[in-house]
Amino acid sequence: MNASPGRRAHAVVVGGSIGGMLMARVLSESYDRVTVVERDRFPEHPSTRRGTPQDRQVHALLARGRMVLEELFPGLTEELVTAGAPLADMQSDMHWYQDGMLMKPVPSGLRGLGVSRPLLEHAVRSRVQDTAGVAFSEGCVVRGLTASRDGSRVTGVRLSADGAAADSELAADLVVDMSGRGSRSPAWLEDLGHGRPAEETVRVRTTYVARIYQRESHHLGGRSLTACSAFPGTPRSAIAIAQEGGRLALSLGGWLGVTPPTDEAGALAYAESLAAPDFAEVIRTGKPLTEPALMRFPSSVRKRYEDLPSLPGGYLVAGDALCSFNPFYGQGMTVAALQAVLLKNLLDDDRTDPGPAFLRAASRVLDTPWTVAVAGDLRYPEVDGVRTAGMRQFADYLTRFRKAAQDDAHLGTLLLRVTNMIDDPAVLTAPDAAERVEAALAARHSLL
Repeated sequence: MNASPGRRAHAVVVGGSIGGMLMARVLSESYDRVTVVERDRFPEHPSTRRGTPQDRQVHALLARGRMVLEELFPGLTEELVTAGAPLADMQSDMHWYQDGMLMKPVPSGLRGLGVSRPLLEHAVRSRVQDTAGVAFSEGCVVRGLTASRDGSRVTGVRLSADGAAADSELAADLVVDMSGRGSRSPAWLEDLGHGRPAEETVRVRTTYVARIYQRESHHLGGRSLTACSAFPGTPRSAIAIAQEGGRLALSLGGWLGVTPPTDEAGALAYAESLAAPDFAEVIRTGKPLTEPALMRFPSSVRKRYEDLPSLPGGYLVAGDALCSFNPFYGQGMTVAALQAVLLKNLLDDDRTDPGPAFLRAASRVLDTPWTVAVAGDLRYPEVDGVRTAGMRQFADYLTRFRKAAQDDAHLGTLLLRVTNMIDDPAVLTAPDAAERVEAALAARHSLL
């Protein structure tokens, strides 16, 4: 397998999700050929597909994620807006209810895009299809890895294709596992003698019920989004977001085993129990365009591949196969985009085998979103996990921070910049932020 001068020969991406497409895009800059292996057949037009049952749920592309996608695919935002996806300020045009309190809405400069998962995936996939050197192997399942005799290097994958009488082998200089939460990498690496990675699990037992409605001008007060987070004592959440095609996607969430109803009367009563009135209004007055779609998410899982004593060359794991988050935080696609850029930078540095370096650096990328998600989930006494004194102190501070953000719009902007992965969480505890928290709470107390 001979490569062009200064380039590598062949890379294989296992999984054709958005994250898989992003990996294929960056690999195309360093490899003569990139093959995306996907068990599904891709639809010709934006639509749901069997391999991504979660695509019927409400998806969020954080501000940082949109910026990265725009870097990889210039003009993508404009293309999606032209297709009807609303682009709006994430604070002035979106209402965020934290702990039952509305964060003060003012312009933040952060731009959020209301786009369905099928449209976004189709737009990204179309760009990748037009990329020189990238090919898709659809209707194929990866059954395992091929490797050197001593297991020290992965040399490709074993494939089972639709209608084929026997498995085949596809040789590669690099294999990237983007197969998602059900990844077989732990077993494959164990078979090669490298052991299984340790796992961190936070069992939140969330359930989401999503439905698409015809959007009317009065829905959400004409804004693009309303979100209401769950919090201790109220294990219920909801999000409604305007999307392309004059549609509005509404998702009701239940935490700690609570399951939102799927019947209309039950869903309305559930929505009426939340702090924001917008959800009940949509259910009461909106025209449903789809049936309710239910999804269960038992736990957030992070696999610590970077801590394995050995790793085979020519192999790396990324995306949900590396770490999968509670969907309410909307971090998955943005984290996958950041990991794609990370791999691009490593390959630009001419690393012959980027796997170990990628996993170490990806762990650092994951630290912030994982900490944010885990800190939110561990607020519930019913969720198992280690709670240090520092974590409890930070959680108490954030409770005060959210309360202060009702009145101080700057605090709300800081919080959005952190949750959108623009700024480090340290900005929330900086002296000037802490002073604003105390001042806002004192002013509110003086009015009581």
